[in-house]
Amino acid sequence: MNRKKIVIYIILALVLTAGAYQYRVRKFQRDISQDIFRFHVLANSDSKEDQSVKLEVRDEIGRYMKEQMQDVENLTECMQAAEENLPEITRIAEEVLNREGFSYPAKARVGKVDFPQKQYGSYTFPKGSYQALQITLGEGEGHNWWCVMYPNMCFAGSVYEVIEEDAKTELRAVLTPEEYEELMAESSISVKFKYWEKIKELWDTVKNEQGRKR
Repeated sequence: MNRKKIVIYIILALVLTAGAYQYRVRKFQRDISQDIFRFHVLANSDSKEDQSVKLEVRDEIGRYMKEQMQDVENLTECMQAAEENLPEITRIAEEVLNREGFSYPAKARVGKVDFPQKQYGSYTFPKGSYQALQITLGEGEGHNWWCVMYPNMCFAGSVYEVIEEDAKTELRAVLTPEEYEELMAESSISVKFKYWEKIKELWDTVKNEQGRKR
């Protein structure tokens, strides 16, 4: 086998492997997006003040929505709770802004939001379109904050960045075993390595074949 053919085979292997991986990721995203509901807060800008008030708005809405979600049992009920409370959610956000001396408004909506790939605790959520409760403060041009509202991984405890065991159990119950494992950050990394190991194995085979023919 000459060098030109080797290069062609390697390129084809790379393209096919990358294509298969991307298809798997897109399918996975479509599957889990039907099972979860996200909470998304966009800051007005990246200034220290705008980023700080973003978290205050998050906390106030979090305390309010925790109460509204006490009897929520499924995704539909969670989305309904968010939609029914949009006027109050907006009022709360603007009350925080006014209290802290900000003149820009707040907007709240329930709908599809495009997210990049995001890591949340030990889970990696692929980029794509997800249903979400989205709060936009002012121009909404600053760094955002997000979590998973259903199953409830946002308001289970007082520390947003720590995912409690009960929340992990809820997530596992909502997703299939395959989807849950795929969400694990370590699993995503191992999937990538698995594909590249196959390519490396193919490359080593080709090199060994070339060596025997010399």
